[in-house]
Amino acid sequence: MSFPEAHYHPFLFTMLILAGGAEAGLTRFLINAGNARNTWPSPRYHTLLIWMLFNAIWTVLFAGAYMLWFVDRAKHLLANIASSIFWLTVTVTLWGVSAGIFHNTRTGGRCPTSAPISRCRQSLTVEALAWVEFGLSVFALFWTCVWVGSSGQKRVRESVRDSRRMV
Repeated sequence: MSFPEAHYHPFLFTMLILAGGAEAGLTRFLINAGNARNTWPSPRYHTLLIWMLFNAIWTVLFAGAYMLWFVDRAKHLLANIASSIFWLTVTVTLWGVSAGIFHNTRTGGRCPTSAPISRCRQSLTVEALAWVEFGLSVFALFWTCVWVGSSGQKRVRESVRDSRRMV
């Protein structure tokens, strides 16, 4: 097992799971609170919170599955590097689009006059966690591609070395 696979992959996927769990909990709380009081700044905001909850569940579910497959050393069809790159690409897209749209939809700015615990600051935290998820996903995708590239070059060097031995 190579160094990036053994060290970066589990760390990044664990961070994705933890940030996704925090995002899911906070968005679920905001959705429930908004539904109970029917206090939505806009219908778009409500829809985006539901979309963020979906993204968080998506991230926790698949990152958790990849972590279980990594620990178990499973040879499932979905546990290979190609599916990991595909999943990370979809995840990067989901988080990037939703964080960008949420940034333009969220009201309240930086919440300078809001209480420490307020809807404005909670919405700001939802956006911050979305950007964290986006960054972690990009970083994990980058390291996965670097690992694939370096292991591919290593295989080419080994095949050249083996062909020289046969001559």
